[in-house]
Amino acid sequence: MIKFTKRALILTMGALVLIGFGIASLYYDSQNKKIDPRVIEARKLYKKYDQYAEKNDFTAVFQLLDSVEDVYKKYPHYRNSYEIAVLENNRAAVWLSMAIHSANQPLSLDGVSILSKDSLLQKAKIHVNKAISGYEQWLESYGEMDRQAIKKHFKSNFLMGLKENDAEKRRDYLNNRVDEILKAQLENKRRLSVALTNYGIIFRHKEKYMEAISLYEKALELWDQNLAAKNNRNILLGRPIEKRNFIQKMFPPEKDEE
Repeated sequence: MIKFTKRALILTMGALVLIGFGIASLYYDSQNKKIDPRVIEARKLYKKYDQYAEKNDFTAVFQLLDSVEDVYKKYPHYRNSYEIAVLENNRAAVWLSMAIHSANQPLSLDGVSILSKDSLLQKAKIHVNKAISGYEQWLESYGEMDRQAIKKHFKSNFLMGLKENDAEKRRDYLNNRVDEILKAQLENKRRLSVALTNYGIIFRHKEKYMEAISLYEKALELWDQNLAAKNNRNILLGRPIEKRNFIQKMFPPEKDEE
């Protein structure tokens, strides 16, 4: 098990705009009777995420993310869904967090092989690229669809393999999924912004500063309230660090809004 101090881990996660940003909206209360029953197992599994992260047990975190993905990939509708991109950015952020701490202590996942900072950054890069590609493709395909278009496009694919015979329940599951996709049209721009920020941090730690600044700028074009992107850019440009003001802390922007 890889261990850092809890405080150090929390601070790193904050710098990454939190590994779990965005994914929380995907894994809300599994008792909601309108949620697709096929993915409730994944949402229950994800509830253990914070528990493992607080213990700095990254081996367990990776295993958990793999288990969640296995559930989604059982069903055609979810195999190329935005949830997969969220999981990829979570993996990238964990590898990146490990890379940032690697200068302070040797790291190993298997208890044998020591992982260098460069190898950890490379693993983070692989997964963040998958996340960025997944978000971009999803937004290009579905980002502008209205409710009726979404329902028409996804209906047969979504219902494939759904064993529920009750017509009303099937309709509820489908309508709830359409609601999730409509919300994702807004959320995925922010999620993509977070992934681009993580990619920028990777370049920053590779001392490729111009590439990092370019990625922070792209992140801010998608979400101008991305404080992590702003401050990582500010550090490289020698500008003051920005803090959230009182109003922003008391009334953070709704994630549903542009």
